[in-house]
Amino acid sequence: MEGPEGRGGVPGRTGAAVEPLRRPAVVLLSGGLDSATCLAYARREGFACHALTLDYGQRHRVELEAAARVAAALGAARRLVVQVDLRAFGGSALTDDIAVPRGRSLDEAAIPPTYVPARNTVFLSLALAWAETLAAGDIFIGVNALDYSGYPDCRPEFLAAFEGLAVLGTKAGVEGRLGLKIHAPLIGLSKAGIVKLARELGVPFGLTHSCYDPDGEGRPCGECDACRLRRKGFEEAGVEDR
Repeated sequence: MEGPEGRGGVPGRTGAAVEPLRRPAVVLLSGGLDSATCLAYARREGFACHALTLDYGQRHRVELEAAARVAAALGAARRLVVQVDLRAFGGSALTDDIAVPRGRSLDEAAIPPTYVPARNTVFLSLALAWAETLAAGDIFIGVNALDYSGYPDCRPEFLAAFEGLAVLGTKAGVEGRLGLKIHAPLIGLSKAGIVKLARELGVPFGLTHSCYDPDGEGRPCGECDACRLRRKGFEEAGVEDR
């Protein structure tokens, strides 16, 4: 699926100045606040951002629509949607008939039912495959190790291990043609810090979606972990969520 600029496109106008050539990067874009901030950050760093969205059978499918809006608003060079049926495995409240917890303490250490088995391993592997074909040595992911709901695949140790795997397991890595790098610019930020960075980068908050269990109209439930973390972040940042 192509983004609004079409295949390989950098938007331009007749008579407009030619934009300097940007180095390509793959950005994992879910449509949530964190991934939108990550896309805006990568753009600011001078990358031509190829946004990769995964349709993995998630119950909160409204985030796929949010990803399309965000990619267009933030100037992704291209957007690709790849289907991966993680519902075939289940095992998560996001991909199975398991209730999404509401009102759970955000301080709980246990891994929550919304953890999707090996999700970021799968996502990063697909991002790596696309990056290699694009001759892109940079992959951006909006994971966070502070307000991260207890997911093991959002930790710095996981990302460092995957980066090593990327170098060992790809032609580009073995031949040394690309200095493969996993960028996680939000990894050390609180949710309030992410909100402040997003505001600085001009992220359109109203186009993003965070809720794990929206109603039939796509409205957020307000009580799942994602909703409560988002609300907490905006309140602590003193920023209006709109």
